[in-house]
Amino acid sequence: MRNATIIASGAYAPEKIVPNSYFNELLGEDVDTWLRENVHIYERRWTSANESTADLAEKAALQAIERAGISVEDIDLIVLSTDTPEFVSPSTASVVQNRLGAINAGTFDINTACAGFVTALDIGAKYIKADEQYNHILIIGAYNMSKYLNMEDKKTVTLFADGAGAVILKASTEENKGFLSSELISRGEYNEWMGIYAGGTKQPVSETVIANHDHQLKFVKRFPKELNPEMWSAMAQKLSSRIDVPIADVDHFFITQININSIWETLDHLEVPREKGYTVMHHYGYTGSACIPMAFNEAWEKGKVNAGDLIYFIGSGGGLAFASAAFRM
Repeated sequence: MRNATIIASGAYAPEKIVPNSYFNELLGEDVDTWLRENVHIYERRWTSANESTADLAEKAALQAIERAGISVEDIDLIVLSTDTPEFVSPSTASVVQNRLGAINAGTFDINTACAGFVTALDIGAKYIKADEQYNHILIIGAYNMSKYLNMEDKKTVTLFADGAGAVILKASTEENKGFLSSELISRGEYNEWMGIYAGGTKQPVSETVIANHDHQLKFVKRFPKELNPEMWSAMAQKLSSRIDVPIADVDHFFITQININSIWETLDHLEVPREKGYTVMHHYGYTGSACIPMAFNEAWEKGKVNAGDLIYFIGSGGGLAFASAAFRM
Protein backbone atom coordinates (compact mmCIF):
# COMPACT_ATOMS: atom_id res chain seq x y z
CA MET A 1 0.00 0.00 0.00
CA ARG A 2 1.04 3.61 -0.61
CA ASN A 3 2.09 5.57 2.42
CA ALA A 4 3.57 9.00 3.15
CA THR A 5 7.17 9.22 4.35
CA ILE A 6 9.15 12.25 5.54
CA ILE A 7 12.23 12.49 3.32
CA ALA A 8 13.60 15.95 4.19
CA SER A 9 13.12 19.00 6.36
CA GLY A 10 14.04 22.66 6.32
CA ALA A 11 13.66 25.72 8.52
CA TYR A 12 14.28 29.42 8.59
CA ALA A 13 14.42 32.03 11.35
CA PRO A 14 14.83 35.77 10.74
CA GLU A 15 18.25 37.32 11.31
CA LYS A 16 17.05 39.84 13.92
CA ILE A 17 17.78 38.50 17.42
CA VAL A 18 15.81 39.99 20.31
CA PRO A 19 17.32 39.11 23.72
CA ASN A 20 15.37 39.13 26.98
CA SER A 21 17.29 42.23 28.06
CA TYR A 22 15.40 44.18 25.40
CA PHE A 23 12.17 43.67 27.34
CA ASN A 24 13.76 44.68 30.63
CA GLU A 25 14.31 48.09 29.06
CA LEU A 26 11.01 48.16 27.14
CA LEU A 27 8.82 47.24 30.12
CA GLY A 28 10.91 48.80 32.86
CA GLU A 29 11.23 45.63 34.93
CA ASP A 30 13.18 42.38 35.11
CA VAL A 31 11.37 39.91 32.84
CA ASP A 32 14.57 38.11 31.83
CA THR A 33 14.75 36.17 35.09
CA TRP A 34 11.16 34.95 34.83
CA LEU A 35 11.55 33.97 31.16
CA ARG A 36 14.74 32.02 31.84
CA GLU A 37 13.50 30.24 34.94
CA ASN A 38 9.91 29.52 33.94
CA VAL A 39 9.77 29.03 30.16
CA HIS A 40 13.49 28.71 29.31
CA ILE A 41 13.35 31.43 26.64
CA TYR A 42 16.59 33.43 26.40
CA GLU A 43 16.10 35.17 23.06
CA ARG A 44 13.89 35.04 19.98
CA ARG A 45 13.89 36.06 16.31
CA TRP A 46 11.66 38.76 14.85
CA THR A 47 11.14 39.71 11.22
CA SER A 48 12.27 43.02 9.82
CA ALA A 49 9.72 45.61 8.70
CA ASN A 50 9.69 44.34 5.12
CA GLU A 51 9.82 40.59 5.91
CA SER A 52 6.53 38.74 5.50
CA THR A 53 5.18 35.27 6.25
CA ALA A 54 5.72 34.18 2.64
CA ASP A 55 9.39 35.16 2.92
CA LEU A 56 9.84 32.83 5.89
CA ALA A 57 7.90 29.99 4.27
CA GLU A 58 9.76 30.28 0.97
CA LYS A 59 13.19 29.99 2.61
CA ALA A 60 12.24 26.99 4.73
CA ALA A 61 10.66 25.32 1.69
CA LEU A 62 13.72 25.85 -0.50
CA GLN A 63 15.95 24.18 2.07
CA ALA A 64 13.62 21.19 2.38
CA ILE A 65 13.36 20.80 -1.41
CA GLU A 66 17.14 20.94 -1.85
CA ARG A 67 17.69 18.36 0.88
CA ALA A 68 15.06 16.08 -0.64
CA GLY A 69 16.96 16.02 -3.91
CA ILE A 70 13.88 16.84 -5.96
CA SER A 71 12.99 19.71 -8.26
CA VAL A 72 10.20 22.20 -7.58
CA GLU A 73 8.36 20.73 -10.57
CA ASP A 74 8.11 17.43 -8.64
CA ILE A 75 5.89 18.99 -5.97
CA ASP A 76 2.24 18.03 -6.45
CA LEU A 77 0.70 19.94 -3.53
CA ILE A 78 1.65 22.67 -1.04
CA VAL A 79 -0.20 22.77 2.28
CA LEU A 80 0.74 25.80 4.36
CA SER A 81 -0.36 26.25 7.96
CA THR A 82 -0.39 29.74 9.44
CA ASP A 83 -2.57 32.13 11.40
CA THR A 84 -0.42 35.10 10.37
CA PRO A 85 -1.12 34.99 6.61
CA GLU A 86 0.37 37.10 3.85
CA PHE A 87 -3.13 38.40 3.03
CA VAL A 88 -6.65 37.77 4.30
CA SER A 89 -7.16 36.50 0.75
CA PRO A 90 -5.73 34.89 -1.38
CA SER A 91 -3.79 32.10 0.31
CA THR A 92 -0.17 32.40 1.41
CA ALA A 93 0.45 29.00 -0.20
CA SER A 94 -0.33 30.46 -3.61
CA VAL A 95 2.28 33.19 -3.07
CA VAL A 96 4.88 30.59 -2.09
CA GLN A 97 3.98 28.34 -5.04
CA ASN A 98 4.57 31.22 -7.44
CA ARG A 99 7.88 32.20 -5.85
CA LEU A 100 9.16 28.63 -5.90
CA GLY A 101 8.06 28.06 -9.47
CA ALA A 102 6.21 24.92 -8.37
CA ILE A 103 4.10 24.95 -11.53
CA ASN A 104 2.59 21.48 -10.98
CA ALA A 105 1.50 22.03 -7.38
CA GLY A 106 -1.96 22.69 -6.07
CA THR A 107 -2.11 24.90 -2.98
CA PHE A 108 -4.13 25.75 0.07
CA ASP A 109 -3.71 27.27 3.52
CA ILE A 110 -5.06 25.86 6.76
CA ASN A 111 -5.55 27.66 10.06
CA THR A 112 -5.74 25.61 13.23
CA ALA A 113 -3.46 28.17 14.87
CA CYS A 114 -0.42 26.56 16.49
CA ALA A 115 -1.72 23.03 15.85
CA GLY A 116 -1.53 23.81 12.14
CA PHE A 117 1.67 22.04 11.14
CA VAL A 118 0.61 18.70 12.59
CA THR A 119 -2.85 19.15 11.05
CA ALA A 120 -1.16 19.79 7.69
CA LEU A 121 0.97 16.66 8.12
CA ASP A 122 -2.20 14.67 8.69
CA ILE A 123 -3.83 16.14 5.57
CA GLY A 124 -0.77 15.63 3.37
CA ALA A 125 -0.28 12.03 4.47
CA LYS A 126 -3.88 11.20 3.69
CA TYR A 127 -3.71 12.83 0.26
CA ILE A 128 -0.81 10.53 -0.58
CA LYS A 129 -2.53 7.44 0.81
CA ALA A 130 -5.80 8.22 -1.00
CA ASP A 131 -4.76 9.49 -4.43
CA GLU A 132 -1.90 8.20 -6.61
CA GLN A 133 -1.45 11.52 -8.41
CA TYR A 134 0.14 12.96 -5.25
CA ASN A 135 3.73 11.77 -4.86
CA HIS A 136 5.53 14.76 -3.32
CA ILE A 137 3.78 17.14 -0.93
CA LEU A 138 5.37 20.20 0.65
CA ILE A 139 4.13 20.86 4.20
CA ILE A 140 4.96 24.25 5.73
CA GLY A 141 4.36 25.82 9.12
CA ALA A 142 4.97 29.59 9.11
CA TYR A 143 4.57 32.20 11.83
CA ASN A 144 5.11 35.97 11.82
CA MET A 145 3.41 36.96 15.08
CA SER A 146 5.75 39.85 15.83
CA LYS A 147 3.66 41.85 13.35
CA TYR A 148 0.64 41.44 15.67
CA LEU A 149 2.20 42.13 19.07
CA ASN A 150 1.23 44.96 21.40
CA MET A 151 4.61 46.21 22.61
CA GLU A 152 3.08 47.18 25.96
CA ASP A 153 1.52 43.78 26.68
CA LYS A 154 3.91 41.78 28.87
CA LYS A 155 1.83 38.59 28.52
CA THR A 156 2.43 38.33 24.78
CA VAL A 157 5.32 40.50 23.63
CA THR A 158 7.98 38.52 25.53
CA LEU A 159 6.93 35.06 24.30
CA PHE A 160 6.00 35.17 20.64
CA ALA A 161 8.43 35.08 17.74
CA ASP A 162 8.79 34.33 14.05
CA GLY A 163 10.01 31.49 11.86
CA ALA A 164 9.07 28.71 9.46
CA GLY A 165 9.64 25.00 9.09
CA ALA A 166 8.91 22.59 6.25
CA VAL A 167 9.02 18.92 5.37
CA ILE A 168 8.66 16.97 2.14
CA LEU A 169 6.28 14.02 2.19
CA LYS A 170 6.91 11.36 -0.44
CA ALA A 171 4.77 8.43 -1.55
CA SER A 172 6.35 5.07 -0.73
CA THR A 173 5.43 1.40 -0.65
CA GLU A 174 8.21 0.54 1.81
CA GLU A 175 6.87 -1.44 4.76
CA ASN A 176 7.16 -0.31 8.39
CA LYS A 177 7.89 3.28 7.42
CA GLY A 178 5.99 6.55 7.20
CA PHE A 179 2.64 7.73 8.50
CA LEU A 180 1.05 5.48 11.11
CA SER A 181 -1.84 7.28 12.81
CA SER A 182 -3.22 10.69 13.76
CA GLU A 183 -5.93 12.47 15.70
CA LEU A 184 -7.56 15.91 15.54
CA ILE A 185 -9.49 17.38 18.49
CA SER A 186 -11.13 20.77 19.02
CA ARG A 187 -12.27 22.45 22.21
CA GLY A 188 -14.20 25.26 20.58
CA GLU A 189 -15.51 26.62 23.87
CA TYR A 190 -12.11 28.33 24.24
CA ASN A 191 -12.30 30.21 20.93
CA GLU A 192 -12.58 33.64 22.57
CA TRP A 193 -9.83 33.15 25.14
CA MET A 194 -6.78 34.00 22.99
CA GLY A 195 -6.43 35.32 19.47
CA ILE A 196 -6.40 38.24 17.05
CA TYR A 197 -10.01 39.33 17.04
CA ALA A 198 -10.11 42.13 14.47
CA GLY A 199 -9.45 42.17 10.74
CA GLY A 200 -12.12 39.63 9.89
CA THR A 201 -15.80 40.10 9.18
CA LYS A 202 -16.93 40.39 12.80
CA GLN A 203 -14.62 43.31 13.57
CA PRO A 204 -13.20 45.00 10.46
CA VAL A 205 -10.23 47.19 11.25
CA SER A 206 -11.28 50.68 12.36
CA GLU A 207 -9.89 53.50 14.50
CA THR A 208 -11.73 52.10 17.52
CA VAL A 209 -10.33 48.63 16.94
CA ILE A 210 -6.80 50.01 16.70
CA ALA A 211 -7.24 52.12 19.84
CA ASN A 212 -8.34 49.01 21.75
CA HIS A 213 -5.51 46.87 20.28
CA ASP A 214 -8.08 44.34 19.01
CA HIS A 215 -6.07 43.96 15.80
CA GLN A 216 -3.21 42.53 17.88
CA LEU A 217 -2.74 39.28 19.75
CA LYS A 218 -4.55 39.10 23.08
CA PHE A 219 -4.73 36.70 25.98
CA VAL A 220 -8.31 37.36 27.09
CA LYS A 221 -8.52 34.66 29.77
CA ARG A 222 -5.94 32.45 31.45
CA PHE A 223 -6.10 28.85 30.24
CA PRO A 224 -6.22 26.05 32.82
CA LYS A 225 -2.61 25.14 33.62
CA GLU A 226 -3.29 21.43 33.31
CA LEU A 227 -5.07 21.60 29.94
CA ASN A 228 -2.12 21.10 27.57
CA PRO A 229 -0.33 18.37 29.57
CA GLU A 230 -3.57 16.43 29.97
CA MET A 231 -4.50 16.70 26.30
CA TRP A 232 -0.98 15.98 25.02
CA SER A 233 -0.62 12.93 27.27
CA ALA A 234 -4.00 11.56 26.24
CA MET A 235 -3.21 12.05 22.55
CA ALA A 236 0.15 10.30 22.89
CA GLN A 237 -1.51 7.37 24.64
CA LYS A 238 -4.18 7.23 21.94
CA LEU A 239 -1.54 7.06 19.21
CA SER A 240 0.22 4.21 21.01
CA SER A 241 -3.04 2.36 21.45
CA ARG A 242 -3.90 2.71 17.77
CA ILE A 243 -0.52 1.56 16.46
CA ASP A 244 -0.06 -1.00 19.25
CA VAL A 245 3.35 0.26 20.34
CA PRO A 246 4.22 1.06 23.98
CA ILE A 247 4.87 4.71 24.85
CA ALA A 248 8.31 3.68 26.04
CA ASP A 249 9.23 2.70 22.47
CA VAL A 250 8.63 6.20 21.08
CA ASP A 251 12.00 7.74 20.22
CA HIS A 252 11.08 11.42 19.95
CA PHE A 253 8.23 13.72 20.96
CA PHE A 254 7.97 17.03 19.10
CA ILE A 255 5.42 19.05 21.06
CA THR A 256 4.20 22.66 20.85
CA GLN A 257 7.01 24.77 22.31
CA ILE A 258 5.12 27.40 24.31
CA ASN A 259 6.04 26.15 27.80
CA ILE A 260 8.87 23.75 28.59
CA ASN A 261 7.28 22.85 31.92
CA SER A 262 4.14 21.64 30.15
CA ILE A 263 6.29 19.47 27.88
CA TRP A 264 8.19 18.05 30.87
CA GLU A 265 4.95 17.42 32.77
CA THR A 266 3.60 15.51 29.76
CA LEU A 267 6.71 13.35 29.44
CA ASP A 268 6.78 12.72 33.19
CA HIS A 269 3.16 11.60 33.06
CA LEU A 270 3.99 9.27 30.17
CA GLU A 271 6.97 7.97 32.20
CA VAL A 272 9.51 8.61 29.46
CA PRO A 273 12.81 10.52 29.75
CA ARG A 274 12.52 14.27 29.31
CA GLU A 275 15.34 14.07 26.77
CA LYS A 276 12.89 12.53 24.30
CA GLY A 277 11.09 15.87 24.06
CA TYR A 278 13.34 18.02 21.87
CA THR A 279 13.00 21.78 22.50
CA VAL A 280 14.10 24.92 20.63
CA MET A 281 12.22 27.74 22.40
CA HIS A 282 15.43 28.72 24.21
CA HIS A 283 16.83 30.70 21.29
CA TYR A 284 13.80 31.03 19.01
CA GLY A 285 10.98 31.93 21.41
CA TYR A 286 7.50 30.64 20.70
CA THR A 287 7.00 30.29 16.94
CA GLY A 288 3.47 28.89 16.86
CA SER A 289 2.72 26.74 13.82
CA ALA A 290 6.43 26.79 12.95
CA CYS A 291 7.78 25.56 16.29
CA ILE A 292 7.30 21.81 15.75
CA PRO A 293 8.91 21.64 12.29
CA MET A 294 11.70 23.94 13.50
CA ALA A 295 12.39 21.60 16.42
CA PHE A 296 12.21 18.57 14.14
CA ASN A 297 14.58 20.18 11.65
CA GLU A 298 17.17 21.04 14.30
CA ALA A 299 17.04 17.50 15.71
CA TRP A 300 17.42 16.14 12.15
CA GLU A 301 20.41 18.41 11.49
CA LYS A 302 22.10 17.30 14.72
CA GLY A 303 21.74 13.63 13.79
CA LYS A 304 19.28 12.83 16.55
CA VAL A 305 16.59 11.58 14.14
CA ASN A 306 17.54 8.31 12.48
CA ALA A 307 16.03 5.72 10.17
CA GLY A 308 13.58 3.53 12.02
CA ASP A 309 12.86 6.06 14.77
CA LEU A 310 9.26 6.38 15.95
CA ILE A 311 8.18 10.00 16.22
CA TYR A 312 5.09 11.58 17.78
CA PHE A 313 4.18 15.10 16.66
CA ILE A 314 1.71 16.77 19.06
CA GLY A 315 0.47 20.32 18.56
CA SER A 316 -2.03 22.65 20.19
CA GLY A 317 -3.21 26.14 19.43
CA GLY A 318 -5.94 28.73 19.76
CA GLY A 319 -9.47 27.69 19.08
CA LEU A 320 -8.62 25.44 20.85
CA ALA A 321 -7.21 22.98 18.34
CA PHE A 322 -5.14 19.87 19.02
CA ALA A 323 -3.44 17.55 16.51
CA SER A 324 -1.22 14.50 16.78
CA ALA A 325 0.52 12.27 14.26
CA ALA A 326 2.82 9.26 14.47
CA PHE A 327 5.52 8.59 11.85
CA ARG A 328 8.14 5.89 11.52
CA MET A 329 11.29 7.31 9.92
